[in-house]
Amino acid sequence: MAQDRERDEAQNVALCASLSVRWVQGFPRQNVHFVNDSTICYPCGNFVIFINIETKKKTVLQCMNGIVGVVATNVPYEVVAFSDRRLRPLIYIYNFPGLTRRTKLKGNVLLDYTLLSFSYCGTYLASYSSLPEFELALWNWESGVILCKKSQPGIDVSQMTFNPMNRHQLCLSSPSAVTVWTIERSNQEHYLKAKSVKLPMEDGSFCNETDVVFPQSLPKDPIYGPVLPVSAIAGLVGEEAETFRPKDGLYALLHPTMHCWTPTSDLYVGCEEGHLLMISGENLKVTVLNKIEDGPPRVGRNFVSPVTMAYQKGGVLASGIDGFVYSFLIKDTNYKVEDFLEVEGPVEHLMFSPSYRMLLIQTDKGSIYIYTFDEEPTFEKLLAACDGKFQATDFITPGNEYCMTLTQSGEVCVWGIEDGACVSRIYLNIPATVLACSPSSLSAAVGTEDGFVHFLDIQDVESPHSVHTAYLSESPVQHLLYDQRGMYLLVGTSEGHVFVINAKPSSLFQILGFIEVGKGILQISTVSPLETDVVEVMVLSPLPETGRTRLEIFTLPKILPQVSASFADERGRLRDAFIHKFVYEIEHALSSAVLNFQSNRIYGFCNQVPYICSYLLPEKEHSGICILKSYQKVQSKQYGPGMLSLSPHGLWLITIAKCGILCIRDIHTLETFVQCRSHSHQGHGIQSVRISMDGQSILVNGKDDSTLVNLRWRQFGGNLANEILEYSQQLSTYLKNTMDEENDYLSVAKKDSLDLGSEPEHAINENVRLSVDSLQEELVKVDNTAEIPWIQQKSQEAIKNEVKLFSNKRKEIKRGIKALAKTILDMMEENEAVDNIAKLEQQEFGLDLEELERLHDESEEEVAKIRKDAEMQNLAKRYLAELIKEECWNSMAVKGRALKCFHIPCVVENFPMKERTDEELKELKRVVQQKKIEAECLKLQKEIVEVQSAITLVKKHHEEEDEEEEEDGTTKDTNLPNYLLGSLSTDFRDIIYKVKTAFNSEFDAAYKQKEIEIARVKENNVRIQEIVLDLELEESIWQPEFEDCEKPERTLIVESTEITAQRHINPWQKAKTELLVTREMERLLLSRGPNTRRRALMDMMGGVLEVKKEDILRMVIPQPAFMSKPDALWSEEERKQFKAYEKKVKELNEERDKYRKSLETEMKKLQNSIQESTQNFDEHLKRLFERRVRAEMVVSQEELKINNLVFSLMLDEEISSREAFLNNYLARKQEEKSQTTEAIRKSREDLDMYKEHYDNLLAEDKVLDRSFKKEFSEIPSHQVDILYKLFKRRPRIHKQKVHSDTTSLVPFGERPGSGKLNKDAFAQLMKAMDDLDSINNMPEGLDPSVWEHFCMTRRAKVENEQKVKQKAAGLIEMVAFLQRRTEDDEKVQHEIEKVFHELILLQEDKVKFQLNLTIQILLKQGQVELENFQLLLDYSDAILINKNIIEDLNSVIRTQGQKKVASMMESKEIHKGIFQIEWEHKKMEMEMEDLNQKAWDIQMLFFSRDRQKYLNEPNYETLIAIQIGIMEQTIAVLDKTHKKNVENCKKLLKKLRRCSNQKDVANYTLSCNLREELVAVSERKDICNAVGSTLTCEKIAKERYENMMQHQKLTKISKEQAEQISILQAEVERLRMKTFPALVQM
Repeated sequence: MAQDRERDEAQNVALCASLSVRWVQGFPRQNVHFVNDSTICYPCGNFVIFINIETKKKTVLQCMNGIVGVVATNVPYEVVAFSDRRLRPLIYIYNFPGLTRRTKLKGNVLLDYTLLSFSYCGTYLASYSSLPEFELALWNWESGVILCKKSQPGIDVSQMTFNPMNRHQLCLSSPSAVTVWTIERSNQEHYLKAKSVKLPMEDGSFCNETDVVFPQSLPKDPIYGPVLPVSAIAGLVGEEAETFRPKDGLYALLHPTMHCWTPTSDLYVGCEEGHLLMISGENLKVTVLNKIEDGPPRVGRNFVSPVTMAYQKGGVLASGIDGFVYSFLIKDTNYKVEDFLEVEGPVEHLMFSPSYRMLLIQTDKGSIYIYTFDEEPTFEKLLAACDGKFQATDFITPGNEYCMTLTQSGEVCVWGIEDGACVSRIYLNIPATVLACSPSSLSAAVGTEDGFVHFLDIQDVESPHSVHTAYLSESPVQHLLYDQRGMYLLVGTSEGHVFVINAKPSSLFQILGFIEVGKGILQISTVSPLETDVVEVMVLSPLPETGRTRLEIFTLPKILPQVSASFADERGRLRDAFIHKFVYEIEHALSSAVLNFQSNRIYGFCNQVPYICSYLLPEKEHSGICILKSYQKVQSKQYGPGMLSLSPHGLWLITIAKCGILCIRDIHTLETFVQCRSHSHQGHGIQSVRISMDGQSILVNGKDDSTLVNLRWRQFGGNLANEILEYSQQLSTYLKNTMDEENDYLSVAKKDSLDLGSEPEHAINENVRLSVDSLQEELVKVDNTAEIPWIQQKSQEAIKNEVKLFSNKRKEIKRGIKALAKTILDMMEENEAVDNIAKLEQQEFGLDLEELERLHDESEEEVAKIRKDAEMQNLAKRYLAELIKEECWNSMAVKGRALKCFHIPCVVENFPMKERTDEELKELKRVVQQKKIEAECLKLQKEIVEVQSAITLVKKHHEEEDEEEEEDGTTKDTNLPNYLLGSLSTDFRDIIYKVKTAFNSEFDAAYKQKEIEIARVKENNVRIQEIVLDLELEESIWQPEFEDCEKPERTLIVESTEITAQRHINPWQKAKTELLVTREMERLLLSRGPNTRRRALMDMMGGVLEVKKEDILRMVIPQPAFMSKPDALWSEEERKQFKAYEKKVKELNEERDKYRKSLETEMKKLQNSIQESTQNFDEHLKRLFERRVRAEMVVSQEELKINNLVFSLMLDEEISSREAFLNNYLARKQEEKSQTTEAIRKSREDLDMYKEHYDNLLAEDKVLDRSFKKEFSEIPSHQVDILYKLFKRRPRIHKQKVHSDTTSLVPFGERPGSGKLNKDAFAQLMKAMDDLDSINNMPEGLDPSVWEHFCMTRRAKVENEQKVKQKAAGLIEMVAFLQRRTEDDEKVQHEIEKVFHELILLQEDKVKFQLNLTIQILLKQGQVELENFQLLLDYSDAILINKNIIEDLNSVIRTQGQKKVASMMESKEIHKGIFQIEWEHKKMEMEMEDLNQKAWDIQMLFFSRDRQKYLNEPNYETLIAIQIGIMEQTIAVLDKTHKKNVENCKKLLKKLRRCSNQKDVANYTLSCNLREELVAVSERKDICNAVGSTLTCEKIAKERYENMMQHQKLTKISKEQAEQISILQAEVERLRMKTFPALVQM
């Protein structure tokens, strides 16, 4: 119960406890700012740090919402503004030195502010945000409102400054642009207006860019149409066309790095290329300043690229990356560079103090230097930055005075706990990782990435030094941890080794051994209670394969240093049995774990979920791996991977995480009793935390924000403080003796090392030999051997011991191996001497077959790899070849090839052609169909004359539909040119295709002819070759062949003769070839058999059965045998034989001559035939070449037509794009014009209203002045005059005198007044008025009440005058604003007029382009011969007439002439035949009279008509047949007439239907009218009934009666006429039937 009560009390105290920031240690990563003349500030993590330059005292301002973004200061108002870095960040403004929040600015920025800047005078604050808004905002920071803002999408700004002399000017610079913004004000309205600076090119010259919107320098082209801007050619019609530049038109410009303002409102801009620019503040004209070289050039420093600049009188101070500050002395357009100051590192920022007495210099590492301009200038370091971020930190025991930090570069610093001052620093110059301070001595250990551990002596905190170095392993040291009592130092490496080192310096930091654990150690935790003799160690390592975590716990006894040799094996590994090592696993991943002081519970921080769990350790010992289950689980509000650590007394659990919040929890309940946000998640949270032994101080180190925070307790006391203080006292008492002994040892060692440093070298060596076991040996011993890690040394020593132990056995094995090697060599020599059959292979003598197989496998793998690479390369080449072949060969329906002549150098090539696709054929079919339709339409338009008649009623009824149809027709007309262009282009392509196809067919025929000719030549050459062999001539036979250009497919086939490399043949292929050759030889030998018959034929007949004619030339008559004897010895028989021999020889020679002549004749005939045929082919090929030229001419002409059409289409599209752009541009300008007009109207209204207020105020002021004497009319006049003089009197305001030296230093002098200065001046004026209102200044004899009234009146007058002045200043601003708006409006109006003018010109060019058609005219060669440059191109007065029209006229003229000649010849012939015709006519008349008389006589005879016909007609049946045919023809004519009548009736029916529809419409209209008439009749009837007029009714009845009588009369007449018509029709029919046979008879 008592423990529970104490715990409850502790919890109540804990609820009141809290943590506060004692100091923050960090270095600037952004620009440092002056708050006033003696204080600077910079952001660091979650804090803004203020440093007093004189006292070097630091003040901290914490941002409660996370890391600090950007900072800006306002010196006149002494305020600081900074932003936080969170979603939708805020801007906070604090007063200095009170550090109270003045206001909070909330904008619409989503992510982050990148720049903040105060105006020097006034209440303006400018902010710039990055992605996604890129927004420039102007704030009134006093009222906390945004005055105006402007967005610049995609533009990142690097620097933003106000003009010190004009708060209405603002400059924004980026690496690619410089923009000057002007703030325009009208009463309470503010506007931002930007002007971009035109930067020079990289060489400092200016490029002459043409206006993209309205180019003036475009050339005129009278032939090919208008020349348009590049944006129109690119098809741009939107806003991007205004800034479009082609790739060739882009030039590399200068890249600004820094800018600064001058007192004349000009700008100096430094560039990355080393140029210095001066920009005029009025017209933004850029001047490149010339550098004047004076004196010898600086070695390596001729090129100065300014990184930062600060203006001073006569020039600027600039710095680069070389660590020098230069003074640029500027005069006119030249400047001279002088060295001003040298700094240790590259300078990142320069800034003058407000009084210009000091120059602040900031380096890239964060160090700050102050250069003071006094009679004797001083240069001091205000802030010495560490080399890199803090890697680790720890308290120096006991933790209430000093702490240490470590950077990655090996810089160790000692800091004071109370004020955070840097006491000392030491540079180890090593890649350091971790740091730990020993609880049992004033020493510290530093781990490195190389596997070293450096031990430092920190007894003298002002001069720490290294005393020992241990090289443990080659893997980096990741963890260093002392146990609570400082007995052992545990070192964890990345390879999973935990080294145990004796932490006492007196033991020379002996390495006791190592333990192997899992790789990637996460944390090492120790428990070393005061009442026990062991140290419990727990190592946490991950198991990424299973997602689990492994815990390994082992025990280190206190007597381990004495028995380390027995605890460790020969390689230094501590035996698991002796250290009681147990392995546990947790089923989920932990990021951190610690062991409690009772060694029965583990606390872990889950990696994936925000939970803190506790796990109970089993009491019984186990073997293998034990799985732990969570015993207690508490949800943590911290997110991200966290770390756990225990307080020195083990009752607090400290948790840190990525969120940057530090929580301290009770170890029993895991409930948080205090928390503090020292860092933020933007800086990736907290890296490490350390708590002092008494718990009064907590060091928190950020991970990426380079900030070290020292926290202290507020309202800390009660049982919560007593527990840790009591434990701290116990531990201090326990360690006091040990610490004194070890510190004394370190002191003695340091003193001896100093003494040793002064002795000669031989004395040092003697001391080394005399005191081997002392620390001096470690300090001066020189190791000549290479450094080897301790773990490797132990391994080598173990190997040496093993070698020494088994040396005899090794010698025996070596002797056996030598003997065996000698035996094998003898066997190999003997093997060389035996026969091939008995000889063994070389590999059969290998004893280590596995090694041989391994080497063979390696070689096979290497060969396979090389072969695979070669195969992949070949595959890639084959794939590329296939692509080329597919594109250039397989896809061609007609392959490209050539034909060469046999005897002349003439080559004819065909047209390579691809197969037309289905889409092309479909398009061609559509175009052909359209052309047919167009031809039919033209034909019909020539034949038909259309007469359009419009019915008024229908037109009114369908008026809207007609308008829509007209619009549709207009749309179709606009689309007509593109359709025509497409159809014509397709038509021309079809012509090209047909021309090429026709020529290719001729080419194929010629190609086949050449194949036939070559075959014929080959056939003849066979005979010629035989004749040449028979005649034994040495003539060469001409054999024509196809070349590669004629047969291009041969290039795709690789012949074996083309391969120069020797073919690789596998052994099995070689053996197979040899076997086949052997079998073939055996087969030939068997097939030949005995050759007796062949030998007999050769001996008897010369190998032939009969003698051919071709063998005459080779025949030889054998000489008789007696011819070898002399002639005198011949007998008669022999002489006869000789004569016969001579006769045979003579006959054989004659035969030979005849045969030879016949062969020669045949050969000449064959050669002539070959020559003639080949020449004929050459002539044919020459004609084909001419056709090829003509075909190419036609193809080129058609292609030129296509190109002209495409060009026309593209130009029309470009003109449309240009017109659309101008219309869009005009719309934007018109919208801008409406905005400017509205702005003018609004500003004019505001001005009128403001002017009215000003006039009223001015009138009131005049009224006060005029009514003064009336108000004081009751007092004497002389007193009134005195009071009036006093009424006009104003106090003199004494300005603060600025020291002359200050005035000479500050280049900007007195700056324009601001609102604050105006308020201060008015307050000073009112204070001076109080002095004037004093009773001492009252005139004598004046009533005090009158004086009081006078003072009140005068004060009212002064206040009114101040109001008038303010109103007058505002009025001037408003008038100027109205003038600027008017100028903008006029400028926009000018732009609109310019656009209208450009549109008119473009439309004129468009009309000219559409009317001035380009027509291709073909001129035959030889008909038009002109000298060069005599061809006229101006045909303005010419008329282009179609050639067909002229040819038609000529043909008509020829036809008419031929007709005239024919008519004349015909008239001549007619005159000849007239006389002959007259004579024949008389003859015929006489014969006619005779025939008539005879006919009359015959008619008088009584015969019927049938009989008469039968008698008169000789062929009566023929006559009947003729009559039948006539009847059939008549029937056919009647049928045709009937069909025609039917068609006419149908047409009439259609017409009647159409009329019926019209009548229906008319009836509908009449019905509507009838309804209206009926209504009117009914109304009139009602009227008549109402009036009661009987006369009207009688008149109407009478008219109706007359109409009815007339109707009856007309009906009767029509009936009579119808009857008469029917009678007449019957009579006509009767007469027609009566005369019908007579007509046939005739």
